[in-house]
Amino acid sequence: MTDQRELAAALRAAVRGEVDLGVTARALTTMDASNYRRIPLGVVAPRDADDVAAALAVCRERGVPVVPRGGGTSIAGQATGTGIVLDLTRHMNRLLSLDPEAGTAVVQPGLVLDRLQEAAAPHGLRFGPDPSTHGRCTLGGMIGNNSCGSHSVAWGTTADNVRTLSVITARGERLRPGPGWAGAPAGLRALVEGESARLRTGFPDLPRRISGYAVDALLPENRADVARSLCGSEGTLAVLTEAELTLVRAPRARALAVLAYADESGAAQAAAGLLPYRPLTVEGMAADLVPSAAGLPRGGAWLFVEAGGDTGAEARAAAEAIVRAADVVDALVVTDPARQRTLWRIREDASGTATRMPDGSEAWPGWEDCAVPPARLGDYLRDFRGLLAEHGLRGTPYGHFGDGCIHVRIDFDLLTGPGVARFRRFSEELADLVVAHGGSLSGEHGDGQARAELLPRMYGAETVALFERVKGVWDPDGLLNPGMLVRPAPLDADLRFSALPREPVDVAFGYPADAGDFSAAVRRCVGVAKCRTTSVSGSAVMCPSFRATGEEEHSTRGRARLLHEMLAGELVTDGWRSTEVRDALDLCLSCKGCRSDCPVGVDMATYKAEFLHHHYAGRRRPAAHYAMGWLPVWLSWAARTRTAGVANALASVRPLARVAKRMGGIAGEREIPSLATEPFSRWWRRRRRSAEDDGPLVVLWPDTFTEHLSPSVGRAAVRVLEAAGMRVVLPPTLRPRSGGRVGDARSRSPLSLLTARRGRVCCGLTYISTGQLDRARAVVRRTLDILEPVLATDAPLVVLEPSCAAALRTDAPELVHDDPRAAQLASRVVTFAEALERYAPDWTPPAVNRPVTGQTHCHQHALLGDGPDRRLREAAGLTGELAGGCCGLAGNFGFERGHEDVSRACAEEQLLPSVREAPQDAVVQADGFSCRTQLEQLGGVRGRHLAEILAEALEEE
Repeated sequence: MTDQRELAAALRAAVRGEVDLGVTARALTTMDASNYRRIPLGVVAPRDADDVAAALAVCRERGVPVVPRGGGTSIAGQATGTGIVLDLTRHMNRLLSLDPEAGTAVVQPGLVLDRLQEAAAPHGLRFGPDPSTHGRCTLGGMIGNNSCGSHSVAWGTTADNVRTLSVITARGERLRPGPGWAGAPAGLRALVEGESARLRTGFPDLPRRISGYAVDALLPENRADVARSLCGSEGTLAVLTEAELTLVRAPRARALAVLAYADESGAAQAAAGLLPYRPLTVEGMAADLVPSAAGLPRGGAWLFVEAGGDTGAEARAAAEAIVRAADVVDALVVTDPARQRTLWRIREDASGTATRMPDGSEAWPGWEDCAVPPARLGDYLRDFRGLLAEHGLRGTPYGHFGDGCIHVRIDFDLLTGPGVARFRRFSEELADLVVAHGGSLSGEHGDGQARAELLPRMYGAETVALFERVKGVWDPDGLLNPGMLVRPAPLDADLRFSALPREPVDVAFGYPADAGDFSAAVRRCVGVAKCRTTSVSGSAVMCPSFRATGEEEHSTRGRARLLHEMLAGELVTDGWRSTEVRDALDLCLSCKGCRSDCPVGVDMATYKAEFLHHHYAGRRRPAAHYAMGWLPVWLSWAARTRTAGVANALASVRPLARVAKRMGGIAGEREIPSLATEPFSRWWRRRRRSAEDDGPLVVLWPDTFTEHLSPSVGRAAVRVLEAAGMRVVLPPTLRPRSGGRVGDARSRSPLSLLTARRGRVCCGLTYISTGQLDRARAVVRRTLDILEPVLATDAPLVVLEPSCAAALRTDAPELVHDDPRAAQLASRVVTFAEALERYAPDWTPPAVNRPVTGQTHCHQHALLGDGPDRRLREAAGLTGELAGGCCGLAGNFGFERGHEDVSRACAEEQLLPSVREAPQDAVVQADGFSCRTQLEQLGGVRGRHLAEILAEALEEE
């Protein structure tokens, strides 16, 4: 057994990069995007090729396996291992050179594909292959798996676009593989020349043959290309340190033809016939994989066929020619780039959405990307569907129809013995079916552990034995990624689910989408790693903390991995008390971005609240949990005692404020927000209201922030809602013992004072975000009691603060899942813009006629939707788009000590730049109190709620 301390010391003495054999680093790399799990000894992040060589030398001396790892999005298990994982993304991630004249680029293996594309784009160039994970997959991983992507019909696989490589073998030899036997290790040429007949006849001829080693690339008629033969070797032959790549000329204009067919078989049969038109893509997907068919032509399946040209007219003409040649149910040609991106996002997210069946049950990879000759794809799909039915399984095929490559996730039962046995039987029979159609077990993602055991069915025993001899030439000690491709581990061993508890874990939230099972909720993360994208576009949010730190443990995937290991109990052994999980969750902003942006709907904010609830059960909490978690209580006391002015005065005395912040766990850099000297509901009680009472009744929710910190938002909302013809009331402030009426925050009678208890409604947000779930549940139940008269009517609840609206719509019914009133309340919640759109559809807002800047609240993006807000802004003449991302304050997060740097980095990503770059007359919209506070404290800018913007325009009119 390896002595970990001695190994760590030796690696630290030899390597200049980071060496981490701790629990967190190991837990983060137990899995990739496959069904498999292995616990490594540790992680090394080499700074350069010398570090790689040094780490290999240390491991070779001790017989420790080495696994090179990029983005960790491999789907067959090849990015997992039991030895040392080389993290090539932290330092070896640079674009070393780009030659526009030669059309080449030299990259390090950890460079993310999108970064190369961004650098090449100004020169009219791009790297041809583009997997759907292009925002986080690395060039080294693409070379290791011979990745392809949607444009392979035009530009081929990664192997087709590699010129030369720089590699280091397990024995430390530095080679530069390329054509003409360049960089071949001793013995490789003699081995190949002795097997030339087998190499000429034993390999299927199809565009997506990825399985096995590409030894046939070493034939003289294939230029004896050693670099090409290494593509798809999955890190089992050598460690890549540098690559020279060929770039292709990107078309100046593109048009997307969306072709609709009755079903996927019809689409599959048609795909091959479109290839003579030289399309850039021929991608297929069926209706059961599309969340909404809105914007797609009518049909049961679609081909996305992209055409290029030097001009928009030329591209459109090429797309229209494809439509005319296709026998379709319906068709659509899209030339608008934004609309094209929207449609492509549906296809790119399929790798995540396919992990759930339409009924919400789980589906898994393993047979993710078989490929057959394109002309046989229709027949293969029919046989594939039949095999699924024979085994009682379900799956939704999609993928690269033009190349005959199908992606599919299948609802295997990988939790029980009989289910795993069926998984094996199906895998064996499907392998035979693929081979019968002249196909390859892998058409894109490699063999790894998922398919390597079955390679003899495709190649025969003698060719597989040749693969083993090739491995022996490159890696005679078998140190590099053992168990992959040759001498493989069984396809049903090391399944990542086997370590999880079989009985449901006792939890506070209901997890309705996962049948109340916290383990199932954590299993949602399959490693697609969209959360690791280093930049976001449009309104996307996930994952701001990863973009701020660049650390895996601060990504949604990283946190899910740690929770998985916490439940497994093998590596993280102290369960809910785990400091590793706590520290990883500490920088989660609870922005809820993952709930919408993650293709599989991971909800890390809820998982964080759940963890904190258990972690601090019966123990003292951080001071910030008391200071900010109980904020509604402290603010209510200040209002009742009318001491807001005194509190503001004391907070303005710097020494006193410094002491208060230290005691409250608040970052010293933060200013304490001023309290309103007149809370919103007090203004409401003294105002003179119109006698008009025949409009639709709406109940305006006096959230903590509107009530005590920004009552101007509430006053503005009342002005606008009443101007739109609504009758506005506030919720009751008395909790009736029986009966009662809606109330308006001041209705009372002698009888009610005797039969009811005073209280105020609250969504429980601050308690939920700090994991004080028992208190949150009590607050929500009290609110439901108070609201019984409201719930007895059909009146909507207008909630101005997006985070509170989100808490009422999602958190409350999931937390108080045993009380049907919570779901009833959730169904009544509307945003300010929704209220105007639904209950005053004929009202015309005042004309603001100015540009707008700011940010869509992250909770609004994730849970509420901003369609009504966009339409309301447009009607008011507010032009421009709001930024995405997260402001970085995120309720209590940005105020907590130790979070200032991350909070500021999040704000600097999109919010603050968008405000700085806006026109001088732009209105700054920020509907969330946190967003407005962040703008004021970091940008010196006053943001306003949409209600305030409209109310001001009404006054001007």
